[in-house]
Amino acid sequence: MQRVVSTIWLVAGLLVAAAPMSLAQNLSVQPLTVIGTLPAADWEAYRSRFVEDNGRVVDNANGNISHSEGQGYGLLLSLAADDRVTFEKIWSFTFTELLIRDDGLVSWKWDPAAKPHVTDRNNATDGDILIAYALAKAGEAWKDQRYTDAARKLAKAIGKSTLGREGSAIFLLPGAQGFAAGERADGPVINLSYWVFEAFPALASLAPEYEWNRVWREGVTLLQQATSSRVRLPADWISIQSRMQTKPAEGFPPEFGYNSLRIPLYLLRAGMTDLEWLRALKVRWSAENEGIAVVNVVTGQVRERLDDKGYAIISAALACTLDGTPVPEALKTFEPQLYYPSTLYLMTKSWLGEKHPQCV
Repeated sequence: MQRVVSTIWLVAGLLVAAAPMSLAQNLSVQPLTVIGTLPAADWEAYRSRFVEDNGRVVDNANGNISHSEGQGYGLLLSLAADDRVTFEKIWSFTFTELLIRDDGLVSWKWDPAAKPHVTDRNNATDGDILIAYALAKAGEAWKDQRYTDAARKLAKAIGKSTLGREGSAIFLLPGAQGFAAGERADGPVINLSYWVFEAFPALASLAPEYEWNRVWREGVTLLQQATSSRVRLPADWISIQSRMQTKPAEGFPPEFGYNSLRIPLYLLRAGMTDLEWLRALKVRWSAENEGIAVVNVVTGQVRERLDDKGYAIISAALACTLDGTPVPEALKTFEPQLYYPSTLYLMTKSWLGEKHPQCV
């Protein structure tokens, strides 16, 4: 498979030290992102199962809906596969069907069984970030100004409409509506898995008028706060209290679940491997009696164990990156069944192929 080198943004010098934490002062722009690291057979298995001919990425475990998150992942994976035709299809569907808000953000939910198909016009900030980041990378890799211009427009919309504040802190709101301090009794409410850390240098380059470095730093601070309890796992949905203290948000299960299990993957992909919490998580996930699981962050009780390869490979990537433990042979074969774990599998495997090929 052709491997194309593009000068797009990577996080460099953003390694978060073990306690006491030390943070880089600025996001830095570095070259060298390789596209084409996703094996063609793996991508074809994913594309044929989850991507329709019109570019709609289908969540087959959620009523076959599409969402901005899935469109963003699809863009990143087609870029990793160096499949420009599919990238353009996914972007075309996203642009025509979901980019319908007046503020330039992407409506998050598209349902094939509903009329109109967009059943929730609110955005999901992680989906917006994934899409903007993929467009920025594609514009640089394929020298297409259309993608770069679209990425810049979306980055500015994210900065304008989704940044919340608590005192002097600044952070990502999960959506433009419904999560701020004045909109919930326990607001503001955040979701730490919406911090796609590797994307922040790109956002800073695209929309430098916004304080992306501070957003990045506050995300790390909030993660530290949310993992400081006995259980040491963040809840998917978190209420920010005064002085940036955190607690599980009201109305949501107090669980480390399907959202938060992406956090270590995003930290790894951003090169933030010196965060002490990752080592604690590696030990937990390596334990025979738990592995990756949905856990009550208050009681520590395991509600569900997740054994799909798409989840297990994140644990294996963590072990390989931190300690050089080879990824087990059983995890090297891609067998897509459900959209979400299959997506996480390829997001992990494509990154390992680029940065840690010895692991796979």
